Amino acid sequence: MLVDSHCHLNYKGLAEQQDEVLARARERGVTAMLNIATRESEWDDVLAAAEANDDVWASVGIHPHDADQHPDVDTAKLIQRAAHPRVIGIGETGLDYYYDKSDRTRQQDSFRRHIHAAQATGLPVIVHMRDAEADTLALLGEEMARASFPGVIHCFTASDAFARKALDIGLYISISGIVTFKNATDLQATAKWLPRERLLVETDAPFLAPVPHRGKTGEPAFVADTLAFLADLRDEDPDALAAATSANFYSLFNKAAA
Repeated sequence: MLVDSHCHLNYKGLAEQQDEVLARARERGVTAMLNIATRESEWDDVLAAAEANDDVWASVGIHPHDADQHPDVDTAKLIQRAAHPRVIGIGETGLDYYYDKSDRTRQQDSFRRHIHAAQATGLPVIVHMRDAEADTLALLGEEMARASFPGVIHCFTASDAFARKALDIGLYISISGIVTFKNATDLQATAKWLPRERLLVETDAPFLAPVPHRGKTGEPAFVADTLAFLADLRDEDPDALAAATSANFYSLFNKAAA
């Protein structure tokens, strides 16, 4: 039993062979996949994949890279689309100061709109963060004080200190194939101690294919390789860790469990 908690089945490299990609995931024991939206134009396609497959779920959101292009995607629009029975998360959203593809103030405004939708619906917010630790924690802290909400830091690559603070405010942390990379020593050190009850695994496919698939198009089947590496790193039984991370997924994304 494995769950890929974050993938992009509608992206180039996967969309053209979606049925085959899903079949390969199922062959490796993947029982659920969360198909993530990053811009409004994707919402219908992401939902269509979830409607067509019982083991695929959907999110609705705007990536921080695209915040400038979506000034009209407000909390009300997110809430409206999140009412669909196959939508179980809000995002991905967050802050990305590494590429700065959108104005930082607009990124922050978009991030808050997503959090407000999470607060209103009870659905988890799916957080992207790169080179924006202080502002991300400040914004999350302010909003959590206003009204609590569930959430996950996806594709975690931040500092040990950021991980501890994210956990302190109640968030989950998702580990991607990056943890298998030879130079990811800091991430590996953090991944060793993360509490099992707050841990998810993901592929972020078609990106970040783990060892031994580096250089290939990532796909949900590869979450099995990330899980195996993580279990070895943490000195845990792979089946037990797979069961735990899957249970965590349904605990966080409890609309899927229902």
